[in-house]
Parts: sequence; C-alpha cells; structure tokens
Amino acid sequence: MVNIRRAKPEDLLAIQSCNLSCLPENYQMKYYFYHILSWPQLMYVAEDSASTPPKIVGYVLAKMEEEDNPADIHGHITSLAVLRSHRKLGIADRLMTAAHFAMRESFRAGYASLHVRKSNAAAKHLYVESLGYKIHDIEAKYYADAEDAFDMRKRFVEAAESLSSRASSSKRLTGPAL
Repeated sequence: MVNIRRAKPEDLLAIQSCNLSCLPENYQMKYYFYHILSWPQLMYVAEDSASTPPKIVGYVLAKMEEEDNPADIHGHITSLAVLRSHRKLGIADRLMTAAHFAMRESFRAGYASLHVRKSNAAAKHLYVESLGYKIHDIEAKYYADAEDAFDMRKRFVEAAESLSSRASSSKRLTGPAL
C-alpha cells in the first residue's frame, strides 16, 4: 500500500534518489533542505509500506511564489517524480492533490503553477486531463538543454466553484437529502 504523507528531513536522501532515477533536472541536497525549511507543509512523499523497510517511491516538491500583489498569491510545483515501478497507480495525482490542498489551506493560494517540457506528453496529460491545469504560456529554451516548457496554471477558485456548482446541480437533480 502506498501512503502519501508530509516529508520529513530524514526523507531527503530518498527524495534525491527518486529524483535522480526519474528526472533529467536534478538538484543539490541544499535545495531540498531549503524547501523543507521554507515550506515544510508543501513537500510530500509517497511511501510504499509493503516494502521492508518502507520505501519512498515518489515525491512532490512545491513552494510559494513571493508576489507584491496579495491577490496573486500562488504556489509553484518545483518537481514531481514517481518511480517507474509505481507509475499508473494514481500516486502522482495524490501527491499533487496534497500539495494543492496545502497551498490553499496554509497560504490561501489562488492557483498553482508549474513548468513541463513540451516533449513530455505523459506529464502534460496528467496535468491537463487529470488535474485541470491549463497552458498559460510557452517559455522558450527554459531547460538547460534549450527545450521549451509549457508554463501551466491551475486556478483553485475555479476548481472550487466547479465543485460547488456540481454539488448544487446534484442536489437539484436528486432533491433534498433525507
């Protein structure tokens, strides 16, 4: 069974190992320390409790962007990775949902942003189809190898309004609860 939980400092080596095995963009350990010290409520891991000892099989690294305009408070997904052996199980979706919830609840974020390689069709599908992100812009030569990135955003207000309107529609169709 894979559990999603907030990351702890003792998880950082396993997070870095997961990053190194999954992604072309890698970070030095001080970057993970910076994130866990600055935004501990925005860093989550997926832990496979069936392994002995339990093993970190994925993570999400997020931060808050500092803006001058309080109306533009938003979080940013820095990195998301799930080991190949544990993909297609909904783990990335669950990690992102945890980060989104923490951004809204802890910081009152209005939206989340992220960058994804234009060539990464699987990630684009996850973000657009499963999580409701929209392409905001294209950042030319964003990555070190000069590949372009989609600048993507997910507005939380719209998501909340959508859920609210679906709940209202559902009540109208089914009538009052007994």
